Amino acid sequence: MKRVALVTGSAGGIGEAIARKLAAEGTAVMITDVDEARGRRVASEVNGGFVAGDLADGETCEMIVAETVWLFGRLDILVNNAGIQHIDPIPDFPEHAWNRLIAVMLTAPFLLTKYAWNHLIQSEQGRIVNISSAHGVTASPFKVAYVTAKHGLIGMTRSAALEGAPHGLTVNAVCPAYVRTPMVEDQIADQALTRGISKEEVIHKVMLEPAAIKKLLEPSDVADLVAFLCSPSAWGITGSVQLMDLGWTAK
Repeated sequence: MKRVALVTGSAGGIGEAIARKLAAEGTAVMITDVDEARGRRVASEVNGGFVAGDLADGETCEMIVAETVWLFGRLDILVNNAGIQHIDPIPDFPEHAWNRLIAVMLTAPFLLTKYAWNHLIQSEQGRIVNISSAHGVTASPFKVAYVTAKHGLIGMTRSAALEGAPHGLTVNAVCPAYVRTPMVEDQIADQALTRGISKEEVIHKVMLEPAAIKKLLEPSDVADLVAFLCSPSAWGITGSVQLMDLGWTAK
């Protein structure tokens, strides 16, 4: 019987790459995103399911898990990938932006884990992969909510791993450096305009400055690692923080 994966924020970027990779390996995938048009297209192309929903709403998190189990009859893999970004210095950081970012990137992964838990336990090879960031283990200015959420996600990963271990459920966090996604492309364009430099200079002099390997990751790079962590071969890896930070935090 096919395993079933729920991948959040999977209408584009890293989430889409993960969904496509898992589907290519024979997993049935539920796509969920706020972008209904793109989400339905990806779902059609991977022969999966789609459910629209704003993860800032706790009831929506419960509904998404229920819809996945209703459609496929089971749930074996949860990938908490959905994310947003907001850049401002702390004195100017809007409270509403903080609340929404924490809701989507920290509270929603907890609620999805909560509602998926019993189904993942029944799988006996359940997998949770939380997409954190290099900013889950280090920090940068003007990203206070993002850094807070990504650090918190690692703490949640470790606690959930301890609770899931007796049931064969593994929980891991993947922490990439900058990945060439639409969100990062927008950041590159914004910083090029703000700093008065070219986009290539933003990539190499700003984003990749702390990295040892001077190259942006691609979504497929992250997807390959996630797929391995979801595989039976990764049964002994849990509670781990899988750095894909190009050597950023090795200094």
